[in-house]
Amino acid sequence: MPQWTVISKSSHAQTYYYPREGYHHTREQLVAPILLAELPKLTQHFLLGFVPKGDRFMAVALLGVEQGQNLYVHSDGRWLGSYVPASLRGYPFNLLPDEKGQRVLCIDAEQLTEVADAGEALFDDNGQPSDSVAKQLDFQQHCEVNRQRTQQAVDALQQAGVLQPWPLEISRGEGEAPKKIEGLYRIDEKALNTLDAEAYATLQGAPMALAHAQLFSAHQLHQLVERAKFQAQNAPQELPDDLDSLFNDDDDGDLTFG
Repeated sequence: MPQWTVISKSSHAQTYYYPREGYHHTREQLVAPILLAELPKLTQHFLLGFVPKGDRFMAVALLGVEQGQNLYVHSDGRWLGSYVPASLRGYPFNLLPDEKGQRVLCIDAEQLTEVADAGEALFDDNGQPSDSVAKQLDFQQHCEVNRQRTQQAVDALQQAGVLQPWPLEISRGEGEAPKKIEGLYRIDEKALNTLDAEAYATLQGAPMALAHAQLFSAHQLHQLVERAKFQAQNAPQELPDDLDSLFNDDDDGDLTFG
C-alpha cells in the first residue's frame, strides 16, 4: 500500500523521486476508479460497474476476477492493453485532502530518495516545483475536476434508484464452478427505463452517459474471461504487450485534457 506524504518545500527541497516505471503498483488491484472524460475509451476495453464506498458508490473498471490479480498488468509491470485508466497513471503522485479538507499533491514515500542521480528532483534550484512535478500537479488537478463531475453523476444514479447488486459469475471452463464476484453493482436497465419524467430529467447529461456506458461495457465481459484463460495457459514471459489485440480490434491513444 502506498504511504502518501504531502510534498512540501520545507521537507523535500533536496529530495528526489523515482518516476513510475510500468504498473507494478497495480498488480493486486481488482478495480480502478474511472472518469467521465475517458468513457469512450474505457467501454472498448473494460467491464464497468460500481462499488460501494461508505454510503455512496464509485464508478470503476474491473481489472480481474481473482483477489490480488490484475489481468491487465504483466508480472514485469508492463500494461497488457492499449489504454490505461487515468487513475493508475499518476503514480507515484496523488491529490489527496489534507487535515483542512483541501486537496494537496502527495507522493508515495517509498518512492523518495536523497540520492540525486537515482531519481528526479521534486524542486528546482529556485525552490519551485520541478517541471515534472508541475506537469503531474496539472494532470492530477484536471483528473480531480473530472472526478468530482463523475462522482456527481454516480450520486445522481444512486439517488434515482437505478443501481442494483450485480451477481456476476465468470466462467472458468468445463468441469469448474464459475467464479463469483461479490460487491459489484450495475445499472438496473428496467428501473432506468421506467423512471417517471421528472426523475428521468435529473439524469440527463453526465449521469445518463455514465449509465449507458456501463450498460454498453457489458460486452467486454468476454475480455475478463479470455484474459483469465489466456494468462492461466501461458507463462508470464509469453504474454504479448497488448492482450487487447487478441480480444478486441479497437485501438486508442491516451486520455488527454484540453
